[in-house]
Amino acid sequence: MNGRRFLPFALPIVLPLAACGCGIPVQVTPAPADAPAEVVALSGASVMIGVGDIAKCGTQGDELTAMLVDSVLRADSAASVENVVFTLGDNAYPNGDARDFALCFGASWGDSTKGIMTKIRPAPGNHEHRTDGAAPYYQYFGDRAGAPTKGYYSYDIGAWHALVLNSEIVVNSGFTEAERQAQEDWLRQELQGAQRLCTIAYWHNPRFSSGWHGSDVSLQSLWQILYDGGVDLVLNGHDHNYERFHPQTPSGMADSVKGITQYVVGTGGGTLRGFRDQLVANSAMSVQGHFGVLKLTLGKEEYRSAFLDVSGRVWDAAGGKCH
Repeated sequence: MNGRRFLPFALPIVLPLAACGCGIPVQVTPAPADAPAEVVALSGASVMIGVGDIAKCGTQGDELTAMLVDSVLRADSAASVENVVFTLGDNAYPNGDARDFALCFGASWGDSTKGIMTKIRPAPGNHEHRTDGAAPYYQYFGDRAGAPTKGYYSYDIGAWHALVLNSEIVVNSGFTEAERQAQEDWLRQELQGAQRLCTIAYWHNPRFSSGWHGSDVSLQSLWQILYDGGVDLVLNGHDHNYERFHPQTPSGMADSVKGITQYVVGTGGGTLRGFRDQLVANSAMSVQGHFGVLKLTLGKEEYRSAFLDVSGRVWDAAGGKCH
């Protein structure tokens, strides 16, 4: 992997945060030459901020990312900016049971002194499904998590339509083919009835990843539906690093016209991991060894993105137009 550093930009946020102490060497690949040199504000924009692979008792990572998200929410509130907090699965380690949510997630992201829970729109992961079909997950988040046993739902934020999917229905053999088909049918209906120009989708397992888990071809059918429906962005977790991909097709071919831009952001507090020796094709930016969150600024026809680490730096500033 290319060991050159991409110079981070300073965030206008000051936090009393410590280094991760994770033992993984900090290593990044440079952003493409056309990436914006700063995080540019969009007039009348909304904000989505979040991450996956979050709460683990006895560690500090989730407390740090919670502080970072809360600071952004407070700044947005002062500026009357509409915002949403998303999660990308594996919200509470190790088993997503009631204790993990109460003592681990509840002590950081669920802390009532922070504004996160009033803004949250979660997605489930594989660790939630270790306990009773993810029942504690649905109980903890309530209606915000979608229908129990399904976990997929949608909402609007500003000029954008957001689709939340349950990748366990695809990758977990405990689900039936009928359940997989039901999620796909729902997704097609959502895209056919969409009233927004711009669309974002998120779930846990990534279709493409250079991380420890790697790419999952079983998710290609979901990607095909999203690609055919003109979706702009896909967000995933599962691999505990940050990676952004150039726009591409469901089979991994570069496509600057209809291609979907994908982000893997599994740096919410779970044990950080590195990348494989060879990055996957179309990988545009990769960062390992930092807890952090993804901030998306969503305009009427375009977006800006930034990976914010918990020490207050921006490791990747990018953006694009909606299809």
